[in-house]
Amino acid sequence: MKDILDSHTHTTASGHAYSTLHEMAQAAADKGLELLGITEHAMAMPGTCHEYYFMNMRILPRTMYGIEIRHGAEVNILDTEGRLDMDDYLLKQMDVIIASLHTPCMQKDAGKAGNTRAVIKAMENSYVNILGHPDDSRFPLDYEAVVRSAKEQGVLLELNNNSLHPLGARQDPLPNDIEMLEYCKKYGAPIILGSDAHTQEDVGNHTFVRILLEELDFPEELIVNRSVAEYQKYINRKCV
Repeated sequence: MKDILDSHTHTTASGHAYSTLHEMAQAAADKGLELLGITEHAMAMPGTCHEYYFMNMRILPRTMYGIEIRHGAEVNILDTEGRLDMDDYLLKQMDVIIASLHTPCMQKDAGKAGNTRAVIKAMENSYVNILGHPDDSRFPLDYEAVVRSAKEQGVLLELNNNSLHPLGARQDPLPNDIEMLEYCKKYGAPIILGSDAHTQEDVGNHTFVRILLEELDFPEELIVNRSVAEYQKYINRKCV
């Protein structure tokens, strides 16, 4: 089935990405996507944009080059209480919020129980729509608990293409992705594919995650990328 949206991308504003907003949107249009999520790294990530950048997102167009654009943030989970590095006054202005664990930002040595508590508490935040790349072995998780909580909260679990890329920075993600996907099948929890593109060439690139999904015979009806309307149901379901 054709993926018609990419929910997770970054522009030069994130500090370690290499294409502009217009270049990313043009690439998405050229590749036949119908919707692109631009989700810049929030403020705790070294080198990213200032909070004023997010404050001013209201001026950006929601349609570019004939496709829909969702402007948002990939916020950082900071501790075992699931605190985020963006205040509510900004969270509520975003079109979409991805919450993720990153090594420069999350407290160290929380262990499986602490990391699991962190992501579950983050998903309980009424502004969080997607749990980003929950597959880095530096942050071990209880995947059954995470999947059940995501299903209960209506949060989409991301299968991240960059995680499985041969040049990806995450540690031993494959067994974690497999475990997460098996629990998603068991509990009927939906997932979303994200390229996590940091260059225009990678917009819409779900190559590696699609190989894994085929190997696991993962049900297409649980993959939200097939429908803008289905994606929007999850993005609209809370306070955003």
